[in-house]
Amino acid sequence: MKLTKKTHACIRLEKDGQTLVIDPGAFSEEDAAVGADAILVTHEHLDHFSEDRLRAGLEANPAAEIWTLRSVADQLSAAFPGRVHTVGHGDTFTAAGFGVQVHGELHAVIHPDLPRITNVGYLVDGSVFHPGDAFTVPDQPVETLMLPVHAPWNKVSEVIDYVREVGPQRAIDIHDVLLKDMARGMYDTHIGNLGGSDHSRLSPGESTRL
Repeated sequence: MKLTKKTHACIRLEKDGQTLVIDPGAFSEEDAAVGADAILVTHEHLDHFSEDRLRAGLEANPAAEIWTLRSVADQLSAAFPGRVHTVGHGDTFTAAGFGVQVHGELHAVIHPDLPRITNVGYLVDGSVFHPGDAFTVPDQPVETLMLPVHAPWNKVSEVIDYVREVGPQRAIDIHDVLLKDMARGMYDTHIGNLGGSDHSRLSPGESTRL
């Protein structure tokens, strides 16, 4: 499987001539969903869900479909009948040849005064886990954890503890567009030294083989 990091929380997975895109949000490239055969969205926040980017992906490929939670599906299903599927915790499905399991139910706490929204994570082919905006721990081993390193709802000690709890073979940074370059080395050192798993990051557009 080939993994390509896009800007912020978006990734592309390619296998057997099929492409799966997760979370092409407003901070990601305008064409982040173009070329996708299947698209997964974890929740409704704009840095993970961009209606414009999803429409571009669906219009570019009339066979492309989306799997997401109800709050996002309700905004798209009328325009793309039969191509937008609603999922929740515990669901399993196949999207463009990728096996997907859904884990999690709620967004991480930003502040107690703010109501929590729904958030789901996706475990792809029993290997790559994208948690969206939460520290969800799947109930099975994870080889590659897409690690949300910087957000209004986390701090680096929680990020490290999350890597420890999931215990993946490798953790690769996502959710990082607001993390300034001068802080990168600090995060790399702490997560790499304390997380207990191989830790790396990719620049937007950079790929790796899993």
